[in-house]
Amino acid sequence: MTAMAPTRTEPDLSYLLDHTSHVLRTQMAARLAEIGLTARMHCVLVHALEEERTQAQLAELGDMDKTTMVVTVDALEKAGLAERRPSSSDRRARIIAVTEEGAKVAGRSQKIVDEVHQGALGALPDEERTALLSALNRLVTGHLETPAEAPRTARRARQKA
Repeated sequence: MTAMAPTRTEPDLSYLLDHTSHVLRTQMAARLAEIGLTARMHCVLVHALEEERTQAQLAELGDMDKTTMVVTVDALEKAGLAERRPSSSDRRARIIAVTEEGAKVAGRSQKIVDEVHQGALGALPDEERTALLSALNRLVTGHLETPAEAPRTARRARQKA
């Protein structure tokens, strides 16, 4: 470090949250791949099972662009886990309907997601786990609820192979 380097006055919250999220995503991806799913496929299945939703509604819930959503639903259809159907309330709209097999797979994938989260939270003593979840919930429903407008989307740096 040189004398010109600025002095950090706060912990690097961005790094802590980003690294934690990145590791959770990689663990989740590895575990979901065991049953032939991606995290996006899991997200679509679970949210489509909650209520009748259009592809656009599911894309918004899963924070996916249109192209990614189309590719995800195409993969679910090819696997026989979901299908596009006309909406029961709006003939112009098409919904994503989960098949019987898709519902079974969603149950397995939700168990995997829960296990990954439990594994991470289980590494903390009870009082720290409770405090962490409380603080994160307060941030995502308060100060960090809405992303700032930015000219370009911030992306994670590529990892070295």
